[in-house]
Amino acid sequence: MVEATTTAPVAPARVSTDPILQDDALETKHIREALEEHKRRGVEMAVLARWIIMPIVAVFLIAVYPHLSQLYYIALLGLLCVNGYFIRRFARVGRSRAEVALIMFDLVLMTYGMVFPNPFDQQDMPIPMLYQYDNFMYFFIILAAGTLAYSWRTVLGIGVWASVIWLGGSGLMWYLMTPNLEMAQRLNDALADWPHMIALFDPNDVGFRFRIQEAMVFLMVAAILAQSTRRFYLMLDRNADLARERANLSRYFSPNVVEQLSQNDEPLNQVRTSKIAVLFIDIVGFTRLAAEKDAVEVIELLRGFHGRMEQEVFRHGGTLDKYLGDGLMATFGTPMPGDHDAAQALACARSMCQVLEAWNAERKQAGEAEIRAGIGIHFGETVQGDIGANRLEYAVIGTAVNVASRLEAMTRNLSARIAMSDDLCQQVQREGGGAELLDGFICHPDQSIRGLDGPMSVWTLPRPE
Repeated sequence: MVEATTTAPVAPARVSTDPILQDDALETKHIREALEEHKRRGVEMAVLARWIIMPIVAVFLIAVYPHLSQLYYIALLGLLCVNGYFIRRFARVGRSRAEVALIMFDLVLMTYGMVFPNPFDQQDMPIPMLYQYDNFMYFFIILAAGTLAYSWRTVLGIGVWASVIWLGGSGLMWYLMTPNLEMAQRLNDALADWPHMIALFDPNDVGFRFRIQEAMVFLMVAAILAQSTRRFYLMLDRNADLARERANLSRYFSPNVVEQLSQNDEPLNQVRTSKIAVLFIDIVGFTRLAAEKDAVEVIELLRGFHGRMEQEVFRHGGTLDKYLGDGLMATFGTPMPGDHDAAQALACARSMCQVLEAWNAERKQAGEAEIRAGIGIHFGETVQGDIGANRLEYAVIGTAVNVASRLEAMTRNLSARIAMSDDLCQQVQREGGGAELLDGFICHPDQSIRGLDGPMSVWTLPRPE
């Protein structure tokens, strides 16, 4: 049967509530879509090659054999072109009986045109003499075109089917033909001193040893091309794995960081310490807000919130560390530190506030409650590396993470949209972040932060009245 790859067709799966199973189902859907696209492009290339090659062969036949009887073979070439259209129409990933039937029609039609005499040719030629034209070579065109669109199994199948049909057609011709005894006798008389020539040009000899040799060579070539096609699909699968790994990275890192990671040979599981910016954002009053909605509405609300905030994290070159219920944690400077990590974190926080304002305007028009959020940002030293066994997670831990989380919680008491540490404020200035990033912030000195030995200054961006 025809198949685009060695992968069997994927049956529709039942909807599962397990997030891992849902991810696998989505991944399978994307793989099938990629296979469909690959098969479609391959078939289009194979059919296009057929539509180019067949007219070239037709011109060659007219030039070499300028006789009206050649229109018969040109008509057969036209049928092969038309059959290519139907192959293109019925081609799909997985097993397709219609596509197999059309491929078989190709092989049978070519065998018939080569083995059986042209009904419009008036020359009284013994049927076995048709083999002197060596037309079997045209089967290699079908085989080569098959490597553009089909799996290695189908390419090998074309080799087997063509060989069986070719030998079967030769046997059928031998069984049905009427020997020309007169011509054979004259040839024996003329070449009596050269018996090997008589055997070579015997008009009644189908030459099964040569036909078997043709089929054997064709099978060998088909096997080699099948192995080459198989290697290509293994490379395709490997590239799909790499693309999937890259897509998994993109769930956590911004696109520019994914690009950097894909070109970096250093393993992520190497534990290291570095100073980075850590951002926490959380919906204010989420418990009360969720109590007024059903579960589906709560999930839709969180999706809308997380999606908008995640987009801003990635847009500013940050890394999504994890979702935290109605909030999220993001880092700037992971997995590799940059020159403007603090400034990007603060710019992201301000951009989040603007996105929330625009979203609240939409919600107000729809008669929905306003969403308020608190954002805490800190710049400090952290420890980074992979944790877990089978399901790994890139973790960022340390006092800096705890401080950022507690700064986010302080936004309630300080009536602030953003609360950032003095360390982050100074780092933004060192990075040349500009006055516009710090515009509107108010300093609250000597603030007590649980977990720190002494007080620290906290800068806040007040909520609008």
